[in-house]
Amino acid sequence: MSSRPTLSRPGLVSALGAGVEAARARLFAGDTSGMIVASGWLAAGAIARVGKFVGALRPLPDDDWHRRHASRNNQLLLAAFAQIEEDFRAMLAYFTADRIGVVLGTSTSGVAEGEAAFAAQARDGFLPDSFAYEQMEIGDPAVFLARHLGVDGPAYTVSTACTSGGKALASARLLIEAGFCDAVITGGVDSLCRLTVGGFAALESTSTEICQPLSRNRRGINIGEGAALFLMTAGTGPVTLLGVGESSDAHHISAPDAEGRGAEAAMRAALADAGLVPTDIGYLNLHATATPKNDAMESLAVARVFPDGVAASGTKPMTGHTLGAAGALEAAFCWLALTDPTGRLPPHVWDGQCDPELPCLDTVARGRCFAPGRRVAMSNSFAFGGNNLSLILGVAR
Repeated sequence: MSSRPTLSRPGLVSALGAGVEAARARLFAGDTSGMIVASGWLAAGAIARVGKFVGALRPLPDDDWHRRHASRNNQLLLAAFAQIEEDFRAMLAYFTADRIGVVLGTSTSGVAEGEAAFAAQARDGFLPDSFAYEQMEIGDPAVFLARHLGVDGPAYTVSTACTSGGKALASARLLIEAGFCDAVITGGVDSLCRLTVGGFAALESTSTEICQPLSRNRRGINIGEGAALFLMTAGTGPVTLLGVGESSDAHHISAPDAEGRGAEAAMRAALADAGLVPTDIGYLNLHATATPKNDAMESLAVARVFPDGVAASGTKPMTGHTLGAAGALEAAFCWLALTDPTGRLPPHVWDGQCDPELPCLDTVARGRCFAPGRRVAMSNSFAFGGNNLSLILGVAR
């Protein structure tokens, strides 16, 4: 375990606010106030409940190259990076630019800017001068951040829908363990856009109420936006990425395997990779989208992997489902729990009504802490196409 890479204090931007301290306070309080009802995301003036970051974002530098990459997505990315910039600058004393990589996850990139540009074209007959294709290219975030910072190591973006941010951490670990990088800036970023909000609404997978993961009354997800960034190195750090488990069951383009076999395989692979057994895990951050099928399959898979139970919660009622950022953001919530002085766990915010057709998991109430000797956390992410990921994090020793 000691040879596994470590994760720095993260940079965080979401509906919970900006920065570790804001996120820590509101996360452990079960604060859902960032989940707002708004119009403009759906056709015909319909409303949607979304997790939107409402703070101010700095504009990008006013030069031609930055203007070609100007998007809310990249603004969120830089807002998260600003929180870890001091650590990054200190790291430059030890590592050369060609040994520092950037691996990020996203599913939207700057699609919102493309939507606005194409709407202007439909209205005016031409695209606005402010639009550039780079703004909405899915691969843009990592290349943008690498050039913005002047680092020359591997830079690429992972886009595997809702596992993207977690997959970025898994990919960053491979770069370090294979010797390609000494450090990697890694995480995920996604911004709200009509494409995703409307797309999930068309699948009848959204709810205008705050989502109710695992509840018999669950009706669907709330879409959110956010960014989470870590500095991953092979050196010392507060939290270690102990294990990664991945599977691809390819069951269906959007529906999960009803029995959760791929999810189960990912969790068991993560445990094996970390050299742990289920009773070593003190907290499980569930994917828990609050859609009928996802919660059903995850409940079944978790009950099989953890027959003795595990303290579990789904945090999306506080942030919305941040899609390509979710895996990184929820790994960051595990980081917050692992480093909390009292060992508090993120609560499960719901109506408390278990689905009688499913296993009733051991959901975390406000104020609950890690059990003694079990300060290890697992985070699940499951995506379209049967793409499954589990990460295991622990306090560095």
